[in-house]
Amino acid sequence: MKFDVFFSICQTEVDGYMPSEKVMFQNFFDQILLADSLGVGTGWVAETHLSCQIQKRNPGAVIPHFKGEIGLNTDILQVAHKVFAKTKSIHIGSAIRNILCNGGPMAHAEAIRMFLSLHGLEEKENRLLEIGFASGRFPFSNIPYGIRPRNEVEKAAWPALRGQVFMEATEIFLRFLRGDVFASKDVTPKTLSRAHFRSDEDWEKVVSAWKKESGSTAAPDAIEFKPFWTFDDVGVIPFEAPLDLLRLTIGAHDAASQKHANKFMPVGVFNLSITPGAVIDETHQRMLKDFNPEGGPWTRARMPRTVLVFMDETPGVSLQMRRERSKAAAEKALSNYWRAVEGTLDPSKIEQAVDNALVGSAEDIQEQLRTRFHPEDRLMLWFDFNNHDNDSVKNSMRWFMEKVAPHAPTS
Repeated sequence: MKFDVFFSICQTEVDGYMPSEKVMFQNFFDQILLADSLGVGTGWVAETHLSCQIQKRNPGAVIPHFKGEIGLNTDILQVAHKVFAKTKSIHIGSAIRNILCNGGPMAHAEAIRMFLSLHGLEEKENRLLEIGFASGRFPFSNIPYGIRPRNEVEKAAWPALRGQVFMEATEIFLRFLRGDVFASKDVTPKTLSRAHFRSDEDWEKVVSAWKKESGSTAAPDAIEFKPFWTFDDVGVIPFEAPLDLLRLTIGAHDAASQKHANKFMPVGVFNLSITPGAVIDETHQRMLKDFNPEGGPWTRARMPRTVLVFMDETPGVSLQMRRERSKAAAEKALSNYWRAVEGTLDPSKIEQAVDNALVGSAEDIQEQLRTRFHPEDRLMLWFDFNNHDNDSVKNSMRWFMEKVAPHAPTS
């Protein structure tokens, strides 16, 4: 079993306290230095774009009850340079880099190749940049960059089309990342048919809009959409970037996107600890055949899974009290978070989330690892969830790595 740490750098109010941006970043670097000294594999850093607070002023606020910013890191490459300079062994990952905004997939490929070229200048450097990539959590981060319906046909098709746009971006991103020279005409076209929609009614809305725009009276079997990125032959520099220092993971749950990505480069898959076990097992089975063979055989470590940790090993406190305090901390943190994100509380959702977290004493969590996870799983441990107490976060991290990790199940 492999253990990473997930850092959210989520600047929201907790118990009336809202840390400044400076304090948030100081706490992050303090925590990742500890993670490095404890032998954590990868420090995954959440990435967010454009202010949630400002977006609340506009119609259609995505998290109207949330106070603060869902995350402060906007560029894993700048963070990674600083982290690598301060640490000795930890790898750095993005969870998750949005390849649609900030210039789109070509710009992201070029920035990453530049980072790798500089990172690789360090003698004997073998620490990985782990790029988790996706289309972004909130549409408002993409809309200013042109990722929105461009006509009535695309507006009708958008629930299905936006996934195809991400697949277009994924292909462009990965092909430039691996060093291809190509033009947009060489990219797989985006084509939708009835099979991409939930109902006949949804598909008919698209067909109706297409007929009106095209002037055709015949119903098409499929509709092709124009590229979102149009370009002649392009080569992304630097050409000699050391790709052996890069590992990729896609943050998309649909099988088609995962399979499409692996046509171009070896790409792992992100997942959540709350995902049903059957879905996780099915993904592993499918990736045994879909994973790009250039990455070697598929292993469970190629699918990192987030899991919240609420642990109490305070010296001099009874086992029962530590268990009660851990559960209370979990319930409080999850209640505060869901109230902030959704504005309401669903007791069943809180209960399920607590059940899926790692909660209790070291012995309790050892047992939870044995009964709920595969011995070859890779977990992204989330200690800073709704918690701005830097010492508390570091204590939990230290307790886990010293009292739980050595006793984790092995294959």
